[in-house]
Amino acid sequence: MAFTILLTGFGPFPGAPFNPTEPLVQELARKRFPGVGTVRAATHIFNVSYGAVDRELPALIEKERPDALIMFGLAVRTKHVRIETRARNALSRTLSDAEGCLPSTSTIVPGGPAALALRTPAQRLLVAVRSIGLPVKISHDAGHYLCNYLCWRAAESARKGMPRITSFIHVPNLHRRQWPRACGVSLDDLTTAGAAIMRVVTSSARFA
Repeated sequence: MAFTILLTGFGPFPGAPFNPTEPLVQELARKRFPGVGTVRAATHIFNVSYGAVDRELPALIEKERPDALIMFGLAVRTKHVRIETRARNALSRTLSDAEGCLPSTSTIVPGGPAALALRTPAQRLLVAVRSIGLPVKISHDAGHYLCNYLCWRAAESARKGMPRITSFIHVPNLHRRQWPRACGVSLDDLTTAGAAIMRVVTSSARFA
């Protein structure tokens, strides 16, 4: 039976007219992993909106039945890869999403826990990305915008039993006119890192 990984990225949002996670996910979907069995990669690009996440994530999990979920998001002001370990129960009340929605509360679940842990092999991911020479850190703060919101909803789903692994990776910004290299990191670099991440997640999820 094929091992299914659901790969997600985001589209443009205010302040980021180009989001490199979209081409990154497309590149990763073409990867093959000899020696680790059959891996099926399903992909999805979310519009940067709370409504899109709420509508589409449950439907994707129901349709694809992923063993692992690897989410990629853009961290505009970060110069390194960030491996997220938890989602905060926090929303921005000053930054609208791409559909113009501004949350009316400062928490995702009023009265809920301050954070939810992601089921992710963070230390192994750190080693994998570092081994290919990219700057990388483990992060305990996914922010308070859509990346964090998706992390929270994914963590909720994992608590219900699917998927077994939920990893969120923040990547640094790339500008189309500056390809192949910007901020010291190219799309090829991120694709190599993403493939390494997929290998680790596949290995980890088989024993989760």
